[in-house]
Amino acid sequence: MSHNPMVTNGTGLSPVLQGEVNDAKKVKLDGGPNPPSRVVHIRSLPHEVAETDIVQLGMPFGKMTNVLVLKQKNQAFLEFQDESAAVNMVSYYSTNPAQVRLKPCYVQFSNHKELKTDASHSFQAALQAAQVVQGGPGGEDPQQNTILRVIVDNVGYPVTLDVLHQLFSRYGKVLKIITFTKNNTFQALIQFSDTISATTAKVSLDSQNIYNGCNTLKIDYSKLTNLNVKYNNDKSRDFTRPDLPSGDPTLDQAMQMGGMGGMPGMVPSPFAGMPGLAAMSPLHAQGGGMPMGGFGMGNPGAFGATATRMGMQMPQQAGSSVILVSNLDEEKVTPDALFTLFGVYGDVHRVKILFNKKDNALIQMADPHQAQLAITFLDKVRVWGKNIRVAQSRHAIVQMPKEGQPQDAGLTKDFVNSPLHRFKRPGSKNCQNIFPPSAVLHLSNIPPSVTEEQLETWFTDYGTVKGFKFFQKDRKMALIQMNAVDEAIHALIGMHNTQLGENSHLRVSFSKSTI
Repeated sequence: MSHNPMVTNGTGLSPVLQGEVNDAKKVKLDGGPNPPSRVVHIRSLPHEVAETDIVQLGMPFGKMTNVLVLKQKNQAFLEFQDESAAVNMVSYYSTNPAQVRLKPCYVQFSNHKELKTDASHSFQAALQAAQVVQGGPGGEDPQQNTILRVIVDNVGYPVTLDVLHQLFSRYGKVLKIITFTKNNTFQALIQFSDTISATTAKVSLDSQNIYNGCNTLKIDYSKLTNLNVKYNNDKSRDFTRPDLPSGDPTLDQAMQMGGMGGMPGMVPSPFAGMPGLAAMSPLHAQGGGMPMGGFGMGNPGAFGATATRMGMQMPQQAGSSVILVSNLDEEKVTPDALFTLFGVYGDVHRVKILFNKKDNALIQMADPHQAQLAITFLDKVRVWGKNIRVAQSRHAIVQMPKEGQPQDAGLTKDFVNSPLHRFKRPGSKNCQNIFPPSAVLHLSNIPPSVTEEQLETWFTDYGTVKGFKFFQKDRKMALIQMNAVDEAIHALIGMHNTQLGENSHLRVSFSKSTI
C-alpha cells in the first residue's frame, strides 16, 4: 500500500510510552504463547510499516482503540476494545499467516493487557486512513460477503485466471473464480471461503499493480452471495469441484492430445516455473517491501527479440512456443491466413494444418510468451463462423515435411524469414499496441493517392463498414469500424499487407480506440 497516504510515528514519547517501549523490547519472541489479551503483538514487519498497515490487519475483527508501531524493532502492538476481537484475530492469523506489504509477519497475544500510550491523533489518523483505503469515510461493513469484484485497468499484459488465483490465494482460501470482459475491461469475481480472507485481500490489493506501472487492480465487494460455476476452464473455475467438465469437447480433446496440462480446462499460467508470480512464495518485492506501484517484478524483461513491458525476465524454455488451434473452417483455413491472424500477437515461424484433420493446425511462435499472448487473445474468438480453440501444444517445434513428401499438399509453411513479422525489431512500437480482437481496425501506411471511398469499398468485401476516420495529424493512418468483431478479423486477414502503391503495403491491426 506504499502509494497510499501513510501516517508515521511521532518522535515525542511520554515517560509512560517510553516505559512501554522498553517493556516491548523485553518480549520473549520464542517463548511459550502468552495468555489472551486485548493487545495483539505483531512482529517481523517490513521496515516501511506504518500505523495504517497495522490497523488494516485488525479492521475485520472488531473495534480497535490504540496502535503502537516500533519501526526499529519491526514490531507493532494493536489494542482492541474487547478481548474477544483480539482472540479472533490471533486465531485467524494462526492458520492464515498475516502479510503486511506482502511480507509475512507473526501475530500473537501481547504480555501487556493495555497500551498506556495516548490514543489520540496518531491512532485516529491511522484508523481514518485505513477506512478510506477500505472503501469509504466510515469504512466497509466487516460483515461483507465473501465475493470480490475485481477490475483490471491499464492492462499491459494479459491477465489469466491462474495469475489471479496465485495472487488472491495468498490472503485465504479461494473457492471459485469467474472471469469475463465487460465494456472492453477485464473483470473477475473471486469467492473466498470466509469474509476475513476477502476483506484482507481487498485491503491489501486494491489499487495495486500486478506489474510495475500497469495492470492495476480495482476491487470492491460483489452483491452476489454465491458464484455458480458450471465449467472448469480458462474463464471459470470451481476449486472445490475438480470433477466439473470444461464445457467444450474440442478443448477436452486438445487436452488428451497433450495440448494443455493441469486440471480440466486449465490454461497453464504463463508464469509457471518462472521467477516472479508463480515462483515467489510469498510474493514480495526485491529487498523486502513493495515498491510504489507494483509487486516488485524487477526491471522490464524481453520475449525473444521483442521488448515487452513485463516486469520480469522470462526464460525462453518456459512453456512451449507451439500452440494447437482447433475448430477451424477447413474449407477456408490456409497457412497464410493463420500467419496473418496470429502474427498480430507474435512472430509466426511455422504453420502446419493437420493433413488428416484439417480443422486443426499447429502454429510455432517465436517464443513461449508470444504463444501465451496468442492463446489469451484468440481462444474462443469467432473466425469464419466458428469459435476457434487455442491451447498450448505438447510439441516443441513444428516439423517441416520431408523432401518429396507428397501428402502435405502445401499445408505446412515456413515463415521464419518472412519480411512481414511485426515484432522482429527490438523495441518495436508494435509491442506497445497489442490489443484483443475488436470491431475497430487501425490502418497504417496508406499512400496519399488512396481515398476513404476506396478503402471502404475494399473492406466491404468482408462485412459492413460502420465508420471511418483518417488521423488528423497523419493521413497515412486511419480507423475503420466493421459491424462485428468477426468481420474485422476477416478484414484483417484479407487486407493486411495488401499492396496499395508501388512501395506501400497496407498494415492492419486491432485497435482499442472508437470512432
